[in-house]
Amino acid sequence: MESVFDLTKPVAIGCDHAGFEYKEAIKKWLCSNGCIVQDFGTYDATSVDYPDFAHPTASFVESGQAAFGILLCGSANGVAITANKHQHIRAGLCWQNDVAVLVRKHNDANIICLPARFVALPLAIEMLETFMHTAFEGGRHATRVNKISC
Repeated sequence: MESVFDLTKPVAIGCDHAGFEYKEAIKKWLCSNGCIVQDFGTYDATSVDYPDFAHPTASFVESGQAAFGILLCGSANGVAITANKHQHIRAGLCWQNDVAVLVRKHNDANIICLPARFVALPLAIEMLETFMHTAFEGGRHATRVNKISC
């Protein structure tokens, strides 16, 4: 699979109970496309706290061990907020394909956050594929991205 990311590294993925079903389907899709997946849980649909899975996923991406990350929860807001607490993470919440393009082109996002309760699984996979194939534009956007960290 062609990607703008280094797919010799694993793709980090994590979710809460609301994202569990999508996470399992996305893992299967990634593996069928030749990707290595590092799964940070959760591992079933039992109610859990999303930060317990968003932090390890974000840390793995931030450390450079992952090509990029994927986080899922009901709205994707909780996992996005949590992941963006990490200094070198730019987690983008996507609900339509055009947003997946822009979080890569304009924000150089390194984690895609998907709202499992608000998008159909085929759209979630389409956004993921778009995210994986869209390069950061740099230029004026690099200047802005470089101003994000505190």
